Amino acid sequence: MLFASKDEIATRLRGIASHTNGHVKLENADRFRDELLDTLVENAVLNPEPEIKGFTRYLIKSAALELGAVSASIQGLYEARGRGECGGFTVPALNIRGLPYELSRAIFRTAIKKNAGAFIFEIAKSEIGYTFQPPHELAPVILAAAVKEGFKGPVFIQGDHFQVSAKDYHADRDKELGALKTLIRQAVSAGFYNIDIDTSTLVDLDQPNIVEEQRLNFEVGAELTLVVRDCEPQGITISVGGEIGEVGKENSTEEELRAYMDNFNTTLEKARPGARGISKISIQTGTSHGGVPLPDGSVAEVALDFDTLEKLSRISREDYGLSGAVQHGASTLPPEMFSRFPELETAEIHLATDFQNMVYESRYFPADFKQEIYAHLQTRFANEKKAGQTDEQFIYKTRKKGFGEFKARFWGLPLEMRTAIGHELEGKMDFLFDKLNAGNTRDLVAKTVTPVPVPPNLQVEIEACS
Repeated sequence: MLFASKDEIATRLRGIASHTNGHVKLENADRFRDELLDTLVENAVLNPEPEIKGFTRYLIKSAALELGAVSASIQGLYEARGRGECGGFTVPALNIRGLPYELSRAIFRTAIKKNAGAFIFEIAKSEIGYTFQPPHELAPVILAAAVKEGFKGPVFIQGDHFQVSAKDYHADRDKELGALKTLIRQAVSAGFYNIDIDTSTLVDLDQPNIVEEQRLNFEVGAELTLVVRDCEPQGITISVGGEIGEVGKENSTEEELRAYMDNFNTTLEKARPGARGISKISIQTGTSHGGVPLPDGSVAEVALDFDTLEKLSRISREDYGLSGAVQHGASTLPPEMFSRFPELETAEIHLATDFQNMVYESRYFPADFKQEIYAHLQTRFANEKKAGQTDEQFIYKTRKKGFGEFKARFWGLPLEMRTAIGHELEGKMDFLFDKLNAGNTRDLVAKTVTPVPVPPNLQVEIEACS
């Protein structure tokens, strides 16, 4: 149900919540959760009127704060890990592409069951584009899921792969970095207090030495880190991630790590003495985003370099005070691999494609809708099909774009269908949280992270919808 006016929302709020003098107060939290929240989320995503859409986002964020679900930075936990005060677990960073409300609810249900606090919701710059989910839209969806499931505590929302396009950078540096700086500011404004900056695309292996190879990576990375620091809300230190090896390319080395970290820190200190640096480092160990589809649509096995992962994670902690290394492109790895990550003290692991695959391949997902999506993608993105690529390979790599192209239709799937798929996703979350030792981290997060409530700004939320 989409609201036609703010008066209609006001009518629905009676006896549930009040909005006076720019302040929202819940009068009946149970009724808000059970009778109103799902409708607010739908409007926060789909309502065509910016004023109504922005108001529903504002209501969700206000209610989440009152009920104890607070957007936060994971910086404190990562600093403690860098000091050697904790370890033995890997933080799952979960990309929210399709069925975002159901997926987020599944994550929170697992976190509550497992007594977990160390887990991250994220979306990459590219995903924002093809799923049609800007930061100001996704944040209230995640917070609404927290409220719906009764989760209280820090909610870590992250901008993943806020990446520089090497081609566009070299064509027009100011334009490319200007767009990325705008995205950073929008994300922080929305409540993304964790930002992964990816300038690894600028690494130039044709340069005469490793420092020169990494130069644009650390110089532009430091420049963008200062943009993050400039828009931090008072009292919040945003967790910033760096990257030394573009995922899907050559495996990272110790020399690259040291060249990047030493020169990044020097560059940052020179530009702004005392500025906080990064809290983690993403490396390449042999994986690729989404895996490599074979002609029949299955995924090729990966030769993941665990020795490199362990070594660089240890060096980043012991010599640079970081939380450790970050593993990307991991969701389609064999199940038996996941327990290795906490054993090797991997700080964070990014997981995305398998959740998307589970949605499309669920026995509850309507076959006719799936075929309609696939047929549309075959036509809409025909120019992206590579020579020699089978239809199965093309669909595997392209179906992620169906979430944006058919956004309203996904949100309009029958409730019982979305709920059933959500419970399938929850089973996957149970497995991941167990294998990554993410359970029983709630007390550790409470000890190291002090959430700073940032009240939403109604006008900002409305303007973000325009």
